[in-house]
Parts: sequence; structure tokens; C-alpha cells
Amino acid sequence: MAIEQFLVRQHINFTRVTHPPFATCDEANEQLPELAGARTKNLFIVERGQQHYFLLVMADHKALDWPALGKLIGGRVQLATARQLQEVLNIEPGAVSLLALKNDQKHRVTLLMDEEVWSQSAIQCHPLVSTATLVINKTGINRFLSVTGHEPRIIAIPERANQPA
Repeated sequence: MAIEQFLVRQHINFTRVTHPPFATCDEANEQLPELAGARTKNLFIVERGQQHYFLLVMADHKALDWPALGKLIGGRVQLATARQLQEVLNIEPGAVSLLALKNDQKHRVTLLMDEEVWSQSAIQCHPLVSTATLVINKTGINRFLSVTGHEPRIIAIPERANQPA
């Protein structure tokens, strides 16, 4: 609830939907088919051998081409560990969300935003728990990013080519 209180204090409007925890994006889409806003997959990643962190917010239907993403941002990347997630964003695995940037007060995280998601009028975000989804309009997202001091880097997500069957 702390993130929701923060949003209210910042005059950022949202719609909240409570639900059971979902293990996959497909499961969420089946259970919440009519929910407005861009559906996202959120990955907390780190450049190998470095301490440069990225929060990647991408359309949930895309399959990421990891090597191509590394080339795009200038290094080899991998998922961050649970320890790094806790240390940098103060959240647990399963709670990765755009809203976790509120906890990045040292500005160690670069936000990579899928151009497809950024073009939508609203975005679905977990409120740092996997048992609810908030829908926040683009004005609210921009306000949140401004207040937390994060500038999105809008990118075309490199997608993995379909493998032959």
C-alpha cells in the first residue's frame, strides 16, 4: 500500500484491481482480459561484470533477444539476482514493476521502455506486489517518472526470431 499512498500524495490517479498472484503473463491475460492499458513484462537486468542496472519494461507478448539487447545498450546483460533486486530496488522477485523506481533514490537504474508500451495511453503496473495491478494513464506515468527523477530511454525491443518447429 505504500506505493499507492505515494501515488495519491503525488496526485497520480490509478485504477486498482486485486487478483491472485500470477506466475506468467499469459495467466494474467486469461484472468484479466478486459483490463485497460499496455500489458507489460518487467525485467530487472544488469550488465555483466558491471554494476549498471536496467529496468526493462516491454510488451508482454514479446520474446526478448538478449544478445541484441546487449548490443543495443552497449554490453552483455543478464537478469539481476534476487540479492541485487533487494539491494537496488528493495523488492522481492515477482514484484518487479515500473513503480519500483520509487525505491531507486540513488538513481542506479536506467529505465528502458519499449516504444510499443510507451505509445499507449495507459500502462498496467504491479504495486510492488503480485496480487494487484494498477492502471495508470500516461500523464500519471510521466508525473511518476518526473517525481522519481527517471528519464525513460525509449527503445525498439529486439525480439528473438521464432525457432523452427
